[in-house]
Amino acid sequence: MIKWRKASRSDGQGGACVELARFSEAVAIRDSKDPDGPKLVLTPHTFQILLDNLRH
Repeated sequence: MIKWRKASRSDGQGGACVELARFSEAVAIRDSKDPDGPKLVLTPHTFQILLDNLRH
């Protein structure tokens, strides 16, 4: 079973939430409003690059 958690920076208002699931070789991202919809799956390194870019 995949354990999804709400991203710490999700605002929780208006349903604008991103959920994450961590695996040893990947990080999956999905829209909490559409849990059966598409997921973005990144390597941990690529996920860190994404976070670094979003911070700047």
